[in-house]
Amino acid sequence: MEPPPNPEELSMSADRQLLFGVYFDALRMEDVIARCRTALVTRSRMLLGVLNAAKVVHMRNDPLLRNSLIDCDLLLADGQSIIWASRLLRRPLPERIAGIDVFEGLLTLAHREGRSIYLLGARAEVLAKLQDRLSERFPGLRIVGSHHGYFQASESAAIADDIRASGADMLFLGITSPKKEIFLSAYGGSLGVPILHGVGGSFDIMAGLTKRAPLRWQRWGMEWAYRLLQEPRRLLGRYLVTNSVFILLTAREVIAPARAFQSTKIATHPTPIGSLRH
Repeated sequence: MEPPPNPEELSMSADRQLLFGVYFDALRMEDVIARCRTALVTRSRMLLGVLNAAKVVHMRNDPLLRNSLIDCDLLLADGQSIIWASRLLRRPLPERIAGIDVFEGLLTLAHREGRSIYLLGARAEVLAKLQDRLSERFPGLRIVGSHHGYFQASESAAIADDIRASGADMLFLGITSPKKEIFLSAYGGSLGVPILHGVGGSFDIMAGLTKRAPLRWQRWGMEWAYRLLQEPRRLLGRYLVTNSVFILLTAREVIAPARAFQSTKIATHPTPIGSLRH
């Protein structure tokens, strides 16, 4: 058994908290957007990562997912259960930062300051609806490129070239893990795009295909329950397993806090991953 982290490691930075083996950034939404704006001004990379209970569970046995999270410039708590656990463990995070809320905050920033965006992911028809919705909501928003998420691995390099040539300030990826991580691992460093944000199923929500939980449910930290009521057959088993494991991991954190994970070398190449599908 590895020795527990020392107190200095647990309180490495006032803005970061070590929880479940990764450093979360203890920020509020306005701080996240401010840091992204600084990255835009300085043209420095800002790779955003969001973590919920399911990812905390899966990253333990998924080195690709784990590495992708360690590589993030900002790692944020997307799940309310992580916020509750952080308070229980006395390493508190100030608030839940949902990936879709960051997406909306960055779109607002792009619209206000004339920054350009590129959209990658979803089905072609969903992507078209998303662009229509964004154009209605943010008139004049500079969408300098887009591509659906149903492409073959052999097309990845050409798509990366298109993103690079677009000169986009922000890239939003609506493709699921681990496909998103594989794409970013292969091309993220060479795209020249300061803001990189994987938004999961947010394209579907903002395109109007699926509904997000009402604001009251979001404030109560019950957005997961709303999703469960919408799709009980698909989500019930998954929630039972991952939430049970997450509770056990939290109990273990109380007794023996996990040391910080270190990045491990994994052989990845864009050609063997199959198609990148939403």
